[in-house]
Amino acid sequence: MYGSYHHVLVANKLDYLDEETYDIAGPVCESGDLLAKDRRLPKIQEGDLLAVLNVGAYGYSMSSQYNARPRAAEVLVKNGKCALIREREQLDDLISRQRLVE
Repeated sequence: MYGSYHHVLVANKLDYLDEETYDIAGPVCESGDLLAKDRRLPKIQEGDLLAVLNVGAYGYSMSSQYNARPRAAEVLVKNGKCALIREREQLDDLISRQRLVE
């Protein structure tokens, strides 16, 4: 939508050759919700892990709760180790401060 380029890897197939062309879409169904278009990647199968290395608004720092979507967790990867540094929001986190007016 705005010309960004998100690097995408099939994390469990880093040593495989690129075989197929894919469009990678985000979870909100809109025309601009395309993370990667016409990307050559190893053949993707159910259970594979896609790593989007720079996620823009899908990362916590630029995220919102648009369409009542909880913000993603943050995982830090350093020196071959990973750690959860911010938990994923839950739906209850979004509605806990809402009040009904009668």
